[in-house]
Amino acid sequence: MAASVREDHARSGNLPTEVNVFIGRGAELARIAALLGSARLVTLTGPGGVGKSRLALRAAHEAQGGFPGGAWLVELSPLTDAALLTHAVVEALRHPDQTVRPLRDVLVEQLTGAAVLLVLDTCEHVLQPCARLVSELLARVPELRILTTSRQPLAVPGEQVLALGPLPLEPTGADGADSPAVELFTARASAAVPEFKVTRANRAQIAAICARLDGIPLAIELAAVRMRGVPLNRLLEGLDSRFDLLAARTEPLLARHRTLRTAIGWSHELCTPLERLLWARLSVFAGGWDVEAAEIVCHGGPLATESVLALLSCLTEKSIVVQEADGSGLRFRMLDTLRDFGAQWLDGLGETESVRRRHRDYYRWLARRGEPEWLGSAQRHWAERMRAEHANLRLAVEECLADPDPSCALELTGTLWFFWFACGYAEEGRGYLARALRRGAGTGAERVLALWAQRLITLTPDDLDAAEQVAAAYARLAARRGLPEVAAQLPLGGASIAVRGESARSAVLHGPSGQAPTGGGGAVFFRLTALAVQAYLLAAQGAFERVAAVAGRLRAECDKCGELWMRAWGDYFLALARLGQGDAEAAAAHAREALTAKWRVHDRLGTAAAMDLLSAAEAGRGRSERAARLLGASARLWHAAGLPELGRATSTGFRDHHERRLGDLIGETRCRQLLAEGRELTIDQAIALVRADQPPGTSW
Repeated sequence: MAASVREDHARSGNLPTEVNVFIGRGAELARIAALLGSARLVTLTGPGGVGKSRLALRAAHEAQGGFPGGAWLVELSPLTDAALLTHAVVEALRHPDQTVRPLRDVLVEQLTGAAVLLVLDTCEHVLQPCARLVSELLARVPELRILTTSRQPLAVPGEQVLALGPLPLEPTGADGADSPAVELFTARASAAVPEFKVTRANRAQIAAICARLDGIPLAIELAAVRMRGVPLNRLLEGLDSRFDLLAARTEPLLARHRTLRTAIGWSHELCTPLERLLWARLSVFAGGWDVEAAEIVCHGGPLATESVLALLSCLTEKSIVVQEADGSGLRFRMLDTLRDFGAQWLDGLGETESVRRRHRDYYRWLARRGEPEWLGSAQRHWAERMRAEHANLRLAVEECLADPDPSCALELTGTLWFFWFACGYAEEGRGYLARALRRGAGTGAERVLALWAQRLITLTPDDLDAAEQVAAAYARLAARRGLPEVAAQLPLGGASIAVRGESARSAVLHGPSGQAPTGGGGAVFFRLTALAVQAYLLAAQGAFERVAAVAGRLRAECDKCGELWMRAWGDYFLALARLGQGDAEAAAAHAREALTAKWRVHDRLGTAAAMDLLSAAEAGRGRSERAARLLGASARLWHAAGLPELGRATSTGFRDHHERRLGDLIGETRCRQLLAEGRELTIDQAIALVRADQPPGTSW
């Protein structure tokens, strides 16, 4: 088992699948491989469109076998706030943050251990923050190698720079072979028009097109896709006339920059007026968008909502827009160079401010939709959707923070409490909420919401004063939103009294009233939290029969609305109760259910807690080696979450006791080996380990 785990781990990472065949650059790939073998920081530089990002991705794919910790791509182009650079890296590593510790320390822990290749793509707009982060990471993580792409070097000591030029226009291989530039045109033209073939008659025309485009890969690809509707000879004629037309009226630029801009402008002219307008308006998105977002943000004037999808398809056919599918459905994105061109065009139209405002307001509306639906059957959908829209949400928050009315930022950052709290972005949420609250009082209602959200995502179970502040903040929020009076009878306030009293009886006495306040802003969330806290307190007293009863009520309440995230805590406490009652089989089943749900909604803290419990249950079933490996995996998850078990310092005694017991059962040497193997697992590999033991037909 250990060997297979290490073999799987060597293939870990987040590198996307390459969507088409990679052409040329053999010498550059060999040079990058050699540099990564001797240097810890390699930077690919060059102008836009020369292929830096694609080359870095190909190089990372080829190198990842030599990095047991994985090869991880961090796309920085959607990042609008340099202060979130560390957050972006943590997110790319698939370790959403649920910690109150310094995020740089968390990142260093995540990167420490097995050797990791980190690819930072498109650094130029956050160059100095990137340089500082890279310097710190290289100093603190000896096993780390970093590959960056940027229009200029980072100027970090030890940096090795590879300046990337255009594709060669002359053959570089055996006699009779085409040049890499011609190969690229041929490959992309054949993909666009399957019947296209290179012949003796047209080879010279293809070479002339590539020469006219100076061998710049993006320009060549844009020209090749025009083969769908333009014969090769007319393509060359049109390109020549376009270049001649602009040659006399463009300001002085480097020849390659002028060539790329001209090629993009030529592709722009070949679009219809409505396609150009949509191209310009789509430039306001960060990281991608779906059809609904495009329709709402980009419609207006001559561009009707119902025509957006068809125009998106046209832009996709022209390779202006890239279509891709992810967990949240069909999405689109645009290459940075093309997005920049669209943004310039939008500015020229005088629409930048109005379209950005529509973008902001759409994501405010999306957050308002997600909040009441979070505690319901659509919870997993909202977890995936909001993660997919993370870059756009950041952009919308920044726009709100720039608005003269402070209510705008207070409302959006507060409404996103469910995203910050439950999806693993607590540190980022705390930062945004603090900035919003510093700007002013707003209208009152929005400030109350933001204060409650800020205190909620800062809360840990041992911080009883903070729990009472959250309760008081929610009482004000309930009053503001006109919720029934019972909504203000807050469970967390009672919970803190129960903890102070150290009494199972007080835990029952201060449990929820059973009445069901309705309304937004977390009313249902707090009612469910009350049951979870009650189960937590009863478990601390060893009242396992009562824990099972309360956990059952919590699961039933969640099932009424189809809620997943809080129901998992019901499964967790039910597993704990069954384990306390000596039923390890039932405990393992419920712990797996909790683990499944927490993993689905990307809650690492909950996943870590459930993994701990499953380890204990497996030990109770006599499967001590498996229990040790799971305990090692949960240790890595706890580090990612940044908290000891459920925030209680005394609870860490469980892990120490459990580890000693496993050492007694299987021997200390074997136990340490299995713990180390578990700590090397990524979250997905740990989940796969659990899934391998699932009964047939179990849904994940």
